[in-house]
Amino acid sequence: MRLDRRAFLSAAAITLAGCAAQPTARTASSQPSRGGRLRAAFAGGGAQESLDPHLANLFLEASRSKAMFDKLADYGTDVSIVPRLASTWEADKKLSTWRVTLREASFHDGRPVRAADVLHSYARIADEKRTFRAKANLALIDLKNSRAIGDRTVEFVLRRPYAEFPNVLAAFGAYIVPEGADEFSRPVGSGPFVFGSFQPGRSLLLKRNPDYWDGAPYLDELEYLIANEESARVNAVLGGQAEYAHDLTPATARTHQDGGRMAISRLSNSGMQAFAMKVDRPPFNDPRLRQAMFLLADREQMIDSVLARAGQVGNDLFGKDYQYYAAGIAQRTPDLDQAKWLIDKAGAKGMKVQLDTSAAASGFLEAASVFADQARQAGLDMTARPGNKDTYWADVLNKGVICCYRSGAMPIETHISQRLLTGSTTNATKWARPEFDALYDQAVASPDAAKRGELYLEMQRTLHAEGGFLIWGFADWLLGASPRLRGVANAPANTLDWARFDKVWLA
Repeated sequence: MRLDRRAFLSAAAITLAGCAAQPTARTASSQPSRGGRLRAAFAGGGAQESLDPHLANLFLEASRSKAMFDKLADYGTDVSIVPRLASTWEADKKLSTWRVTLREASFHDGRPVRAADVLHSYARIADEKRTFRAKANLALIDLKNSRAIGDRTVEFVLRRPYAEFPNVLAAFGAYIVPEGADEFSRPVGSGPFVFGSFQPGRSLLLKRNPDYWDGAPYLDELEYLIANEESARVNAVLGGQAEYAHDLTPATARTHQDGGRMAISRLSNSGMQAFAMKVDRPPFNDPRLRQAMFLLADREQMIDSVLARAGQVGNDLFGKDYQYYAAGIAQRTPDLDQAKWLIDKAGAKGMKVQLDTSAAASGFLEAASVFADQARQAGLDMTARPGNKDTYWADVLNKGVICCYRSGAMPIETHISQRLLTGSTTNATKWARPEFDALYDQAVASPDAAKRGELYLEMQRTLHAEGGFLIWGFADWLLGASPRLRGVANAPANTLDWARFDKVWLA
C-alpha cells in the first residue's frame, strides 16, 4: 500500500465530517495487550530501496533493520553503549584485542547466532569493493587475524589500540546476518520481527517473532508504509490508514497536539540541523568564505522560523550534551559586518551559490529558504535548489557545494569516524586532513578518558574554526501516533528505542 497524499486528504476530510474525536492517549488503557497490526508511515527511498541492513542509511531503513536484525550493541537514550547480541566484552591491557561473548539467540530460521555469523557480517561490511556505511568503523579490526573461540566468543584483533571499541559494536548499520548471507530479497535476521512481504517503494510487512531473545513483540504484525509527504503521513493517522507517522514539522505538531485524534511525541535534542559545505572545491575551499557563512547565520531566526522553537541553537559542533562535547567553546552569534568583510576578501561578493535542498526531510525546504535570505543580506547570491527527495542523500554526498543536512544521535567519536576522517564513507563535507586523522588515532588509543577528552576538544576547536559543518540547531524529533498506540519511547533518533516497535502495543 502506498500512501497517496490526495487520497488521504480526502479520507481525512471524510473522517473529520463523520466521526467524533478519538480518545486521547491519557484516557485509554495503558496496560500492554497483544495482537493487531501496526502500520507505520515513513518517508522512503524510492523503488530501488533494499532490505540489506548493511546498506541502511535513511531513518526508514534504520527502523526496518532493527525490526529484523540485531547489532552486538546499540545506543541507549543517553547515547551510552548498551549490550544487545553481545552479553559482555573485555579488552586486554594494550586495548588491541577484545573478546566479545554472545548471548543465546537464534535467527528466524532456527539457526543459533554464532561467532562465525559475526565474523561473516563484519567481513561483508569491511569488503574493500563495497561502500557500506559502517565500513569506516570496522576498518580498525584485523579480521584476518580475528577468530571465533567456540560458537559464542569472538576475539577481535585490532590494527591499533582502541579504547572505544564498544562504539564499533553499536555503529549505525553494523547488523549481524547469518554466515554466507549476501542476498536480502527475503531477509533472515535475529530481530523481533520476521519477514513477510515487500514491495519496494511501497510497503514492507513483518510478522511477530515468538522466539525473540529479548521477549516476543506485543504486535502480531508490523507494516511499514511509504509516504514521502508529511501531509500524507499525518492524514494516514487521522484517516485510520496508519497508527504511526514519523518525522513531523513543529507547525503540524502544534496543530494536532490538543485535538485528541493524534498523539504527539517530542524527542528532545534528537536531530542535528546543519548545512554541509564541501571544503575540497570552490567556493568553500576558501576558509574565509566558510568563516563568513558561520558569521552570517542567524541561528535564533532559524530556530524560530524553521523549528518554531522546537529545538535549541547549535554552535557548529555535533553532539550537544553528549560525552566529550566542547561546551566551553563560545557560542557563535551573527556578525553581518564581519561576514561581509570576509566575503569581500574572498572575492565572493555577488557570487552565485546553489544551496541543495529537498523535501527528503521535514524543514529542509524552509531552512534553505531562510538561510539563502541571510546569505543574500551578506552579499552572496545564494539560491535554494530543491532536488529529488528519493535520491537526495546519495546525490549530495559527492555533488554540489553546499546542502541541507541532518543527523540523529551517535557518540561524538562515531560522528568523527563516519563523517570527518579521510577514509570516512559518508564524508559529506569532504574534510580530509592527515593531522586531524592523527589526533583521532591518538584519542581512541588512549586508555585515559581525560586524555581522550583533551584530544576531542582539540579536534572540535579545529572543526569549529575551519570545518564544513554549519550546525545551526538541534531539533526535537516530532512523531504522530494514533491514540490507540502505546509504549512509544522518548528516545533520540538513531538510538535503540527510537522507532522501535517490538515494545509497543495497540490498545
